[in-house]
Amino acid sequence: MRMEKLKGERTLFAGVTCNNADMKLFLVSLVLFCSLVILIVQFLPSEITICSSTTYKWSWPQSPPHNVSSAIRSLMKEELTSDSVVKRALNAVGSAAYLFIQMGAYRGGPNSFAVVGLASKPLHVFAKPRFICEWLPLTFHGDDNSSVTASGHTILPDWGYGRVYTVVVVNCTFAVDVGADGTGGCLVLRATTGGGSDRAAETEERFIAMEETPGSVNVTMFSTPPKYDCLYCGSPLYGDLSPQRVREWIAYHANLFGLKSHFVIHDAGGVHRDVMEVLRPWMEKGLLTLQDVREQERFDGYYHNQFLVLNDCLHRYKFMAKWIFVFDMDEFIYLPSETKLEPLLESFSGYTQFTIEQMPMSNTLCQFKDYGKTSRMWGIEKLVYRDARRKVRRDHKYAIQPRSASATGVHLSQNVAGPSLSETGGRIKYFHYHGTLAMRRDPCRELLNATKIFFDNTPYVLDETLRSVAGEVRMFELKMIGPRLAHTRE
Repeated sequence: MRMEKLKGERTLFAGVTCNNADMKLFLVSLVLFCSLVILIVQFLPSEITICSSTTYKWSWPQSPPHNVSSAIRSLMKEELTSDSVVKRALNAVGSAAYLFIQMGAYRGGPNSFAVVGLASKPLHVFAKPRFICEWLPLTFHGDDNSSVTASGHTILPDWGYGRVYTVVVVNCTFAVDVGADGTGGCLVLRATTGGGSDRAAETEERFIAMEETPGSVNVTMFSTPPKYDCLYCGSPLYGDLSPQRVREWIAYHANLFGLKSHFVIHDAGGVHRDVMEVLRPWMEKGLLTLQDVREQERFDGYYHNQFLVLNDCLHRYKFMAKWIFVFDMDEFIYLPSETKLEPLLESFSGYTQFTIEQMPMSNTLCQFKDYGKTSRMWGIEKLVYRDARRKVRRDHKYAIQPRSASATGVHLSQNVAGPSLSETGGRIKYFHYHGTLAMRRDPCRELLNATKIFFDNTPYVLDETLRSVAGEVRMFELKMIGPRLAHTRE
């Protein structure tokens, strides 16, 4: 009996041993199989097409970027026609550019508006997109005839410089006054593709471009004298700008234009902390407005969307200034000592715009007599050598009476009512210190002891015109804002 029991235990032990060996073999095989599957999956595409019209997407542990949207689309199939011709299918996915990107919308009168924005350049070059303007009074309920419509007139003011996007100014002029009584309403814009993105389909987007609350419109602003004699519309500022150069420029032109002027600065990434400290005293004085336009960097236009910013500034301040000046922050407007700005502008009042002659200055040549002092001098004091080449085409800058302009450019407006003046007889010029605005060091690289010199294949002559007025500008700055900026660095 005992022998049989031991024999049974040995049999059970052998069975358990055999089962354990089988289990180990099974587990090893399972691990090898899973490893092989993982290895194969790593080399598979993220999308596996099961059939021509259905796509299944693998679900990966990593989620797509937050700004990327995805959707599964069914593909159109090829077809064999009755004539045995293979009819191919083209499958369109996504959108290459926005139909319209609005920056601002402004009244141009009792019955007119201007909407400023960007639009797809290929669409406006190769197609015929249309804009329909619609005015809806605040009392509009959708079932009456109180709404008014008009065709939008488009202006492309960037002279073909646009990239993915081009600047578009849409002028909406209605046959009757709309909202001029102050009852409120909204301007609705309908933008179409004009068959440019897909000739088989006409796409339209309808959006509110502008809203007016009751009592917000005062039509007398269109006929009363403007608040400012001169207003500066600045191009977008970007890069690592020199606070000292910005300081000099503002003090100089605030002194030149006077207290009935205003400066509109557009920050496209160039107004860092030190530059902001230079702007702040003038903002507190009410002479300067800073606008953050960094958002426009999302959209690929010409030169930080310079044309967009300038056209928005033109229409935004159209009825607030008699003259709008357009030039850059490394350029200094100059009037001869016998010329005063107010009578000069009055003599140009019969012209819608006038151009300003350029005087290009070296951005590296200084005088030897200033050795050891240049770090304490202003740029207009130490950079005193002017490019003396003759018969060279040079850029002009300009000033414009905004009430007579429907759009504008960088060097001139091509959309004005009235004559333009291209020669001012030397009564107004601008000195251009190219590249110095983004120079965070003392610009003096060559110290000279000559009145004429030939440097880098360019003739230069000594010109101390702006140096002679630097002292006056320093005193003006001290009077206006005190010594707050005395320790500003390059």
